[in-house]
Amino acid sequence: MRYLMVAALSALVCFRAPAADTDAEKTALAVEALGRLQGVDINTNPKLKDAVMRVLEKTRGTANFVKLVQQFKLTGQNVGLLEVAIAQPAGESGVEAMRLMLASGDMAVVQAALDGTNVVAANKTAEALGNMAEKQVVKFLVPVLTNPKRDIALRKQSVRSLAKTSDGAGEVLKLAKDGKLGDDVTFTASTELNAVRWPQIKAEAAKVLPPLQGQNAAPLPPIGELVKMKGDIANGAKIFANASPGCANCHIVNGRGIELGPNLSEIGTKLGKDALIEAILEPSSGVSFGFEAWNFALKNGDEAYGLIASETADEVAVKAVGGIITRLKKSEVESRQQSKLSIMPAGLQAAMTTQDLVDLVEYLASLKKQ
Repeated sequence: MRYLMVAALSALVCFRAPAADTDAEKTALAVEALGRLQGVDINTNPKLKDAVMRVLEKTRGTANFVKLVQQFKLTGQNVGLLEVAIAQPAGESGVEAMRLMLASGDMAVVQAALDGTNVVAANKTAEALGNMAEKQVVKFLVPVLTNPKRDIALRKQSVRSLAKTSDGAGEVLKLAKDGKLGDDVTFTASTELNAVRWPQIKAEAAKVLPPLQGQNAAPLPPIGELVKMKGDIANGAKIFANASPGCANCHIVNGRGIELGPNLSEIGTKLGKDALIEAILEPSSGVSFGFEAWNFALKNGDEAYGLIASETADEVAVKAVGGIITRLKKSEVESRQQSKLSIMPAGLQAAMTTQDLVDLVEYLASLKKQ
């Protein structure tokens, strides 16, 4: 052991000294040397402890940071561990970093990440928690899921993460039974719970949160299975142009179609297949900014519904499905209210077979920036 200690300290001296080696190479050498010191209590050797802490700082955000924290039982490193968990929420290092944080008993850093205004960090934290597949994540994620003021993407990720354990899936199912789940995450819950491996939860979910149906009332497979299916791009292009489901009535692709919803010419660059499927099956789950629908009530009793194409001091132009624009005099408008629903109708999958849906998604995924 003494020989290993001397060898490690020699390597660490090289780590400190200027040399032709790059910082990355010197850090790798130092990490390798430290890796030989299994079972060493660095608190009894101030020089070694100082060296370890210097190497630790050089490895921030990497798998080696997690290894060093774990090997030398370092405390007070939860901020650095969280950085790894956020960077690699689905990787071994990220999940292990989350485990080390929770094992430390200091939940403040994790809770702060979930509660913070950085939505990306909160989402990645929820994802890493879920990938631990441990029941203790329930206490972190159920409060997020049940708070309608939290970001919708974060609440959906909370559903996906909770569904990775029987305890978490059971909590989501209970919320659905009690009417406390929230309409905006119901589709995600249905998709996740109808695909779990626990027979009792799966059977109850089929009753409480039945899966969506395609053509001829055939139940659609979970999104995870749909993503794995191979689609036909050419047939998907035909389906896009068909009167039913009518995608071209509201979207433009490479100059063809009607401009109502977002231009889809490069949609495959922006969204993966799973997100494309969810956008088709649950269009109101994520309405793009600038494409919110509005309901107008007129003083003569008529109504208008659509997107606001333009607006002046005296007039508002409302664009409906098909691209038709109606110009309303503001003096004739009794009230206006933004709709919680997307102008893109729900239930489009009912006009398609499962393979049609897969083909359509394959086509959309192929539309990428040239």
